[in-house]
Amino acid sequence: MSSDFNVDYSLLEKEKPMNILAVEDDQMAMSFLEIQIKELGHNIITANDGQQALVQLEKHPGQIDVVLMDRFMPVMDGLSAVKRMKDNHAWRNIPVIMVTGADSMDEMKEGLDAGVFYYLTKPVNDDMLRSVLSAAVREAQQIQTLAEELGKHKTSFNLIETARFNVRTLDEARSLSAFIANCFPEPERVLSGLGELLINAIEHGNIGIGYDRKTDLVANNTWESEINRLQTLPENEHKFVTATVAHKVDGTYVVIEDQGEGFAWKNFLQIDPARAGDNHGRGIAQANTISFDKLTYNDKGNQAIAFVGLEKQLEW
Repeated sequence: MSSDFNVDYSLLEKEKPMNILAVEDDQMAMSFLEIQIKELGHNIITANDGQQALVQLEKHPGQIDVVLMDRFMPVMDGLSAVKRMKDNHAWRNIPVIMVTGADSMDEMKEGLDAGVFYYLTKPVNDDMLRSVLSAAVREAQQIQTLAEELGKHKTSFNLIETARFNVRTLDEARSLSAFIANCFPEPERVLSGLGELLINAIEHGNIGIGYDRKTDLVANNTWESEINRLQTLPENEHKFVTATVAHKVDGTYVVIEDQGEGFAWKNFLQIDPARAGDNHGRGIAQANTISFDKLTYNDKGNQAIAFVGLEKQLEW
């Protein structure tokens, strides 16, 4: 991997102040959110309904990092606002935390399918809000960092027929995501999905960090430092992830393969409502539903194949 891809991502281990749009029609609930968000060191922008939220997104282009959205509101409800966000090129990658008074699995699934990133139920527990908000902010930081890196790789990527890369570290994975994204028709669409697949191949595939362990590492803000430590161990220091990108007559493919034992990938292609409040675990599902037209794995689960077609609708 070229040293041109080395970038300092140390800020991802620490939360820098982010702009959070809180959308809530109940003033007492809004006051609670304001206190929590400010205590975490972030900035808050407020809206009283979904329509106002869209206005605020237009008013602050590129400045809102996370949206904390109530589900049931007058004028425009939260789910309708989320659908509008996901249809908008500039807003579709902003993580959305939905707050609702209902804990119906069907309603949660409806929101998750629409692109909601996290779910919280009222009354919102202080610790749960902190955990979920921190996870969403961390996701927003990663999206922001990848987007900045994307701007460095603007050349004639459509001339590439097939290219293969080997990466070891999280820094290399993020930089390669930005590089490969330019091979696709809409780089911004696939950027976060590529990052998720490459990082998943390193952390879960090569390093073998399981779901529960990652939950603890993210909660303790030690996820990245622990991966970096584990990669120095003799059993891991020579492991790498291979990414192959290819332009074919029907579209663009990327194949990502790790050297691990695989995982139960079928459980993660869709977000399980039972995991809606977890501080991670939705990256592959978002890659499947938002970034790519098709995402599948080999039976073992150590090879992912992602595809974006030249046509909007494709038969497989």
